[in-house]
Amino acid sequence: MTTLCAAPVKVLIVEDYKLTRVGLRCALNNYEGIDVINEAQSAEEALNMIEQEKPDVVIMDLGLPNMNGLEATIKIMEKFNKKLSETNNDIKVIILTSHDREEEIVASLGAGATGYCMKDIDPDTLADVIQQVNKGACWLDPNVCKTALKLFPKPENTQLIYKQETKDDKGHLTEREQEVLKLLVKGKSNTEIASELIVSVHTAKAHVCSILQKLCVDDRVQAAVKAIKEGLVDDKEV
Repeated sequence: MTTLCAAPVKVLIVEDYKLTRVGLRCALNNYEGIDVINEAQSAEEALNMIEQEKPDVVIMDLGLPNMNGLEATIKIMEKFNKKLSETNNDIKVIILTSHDREEEIVASLGAGATGYCMKDIDPDTLADVIQQVNKGACWLDPNVCKTALKLFPKPENTQLIYKQETKDDKGHLTEREQEVLKLLVKGKSNTEIASELIVSVHTAKAHVCSILQKLCVDDRVQAAVKAIKEGLVDDKEV
């Protein structure tokens, strides 16, 4: 019986600095399941490429000349995703930037981006984010999570908070998983976790998967947010 392999995620990189574009392309093309189909140095060039090449994921810089990345993201959502909505095959946008101000994070997510990464992100993590976002997940860089959390209003009714705090979620995690969760909150990749705990990358990945399942979350950023909000890790250790 022939095994059908999933098609690689088609990625378009939009970045005005050539060195960054080339570096991203070289790094990402090393990962199985990811195919960087093209690069654009401006939003206008990217929109033309999207029309022709129909990528699955667009990695978008915010600080582009003329039309910025935020405007380009809005145009992608309005122009292309309306056409694709019936096939449930929308183009996903991941912002890759050095900007971490509240207004830029909020504006990007409001424009339709489902990923927000800082440019110092580990390549392993970025490759993982591309795969997750392509499957429909949202992802926020741990370095901007605390900024994003400040935007949520405090609830008037604290009854739910009381119930959450008395749930023994932390007790369901093994001692090793609690160590992994602390590193996950710090934004460590599976490779970095493996190195720090002196285990294989496969073992580190297995621990992360177990944590996601036990905390009933879909991805690493949701686990980090839950850990911080519900006190599953000590703030002083993060």
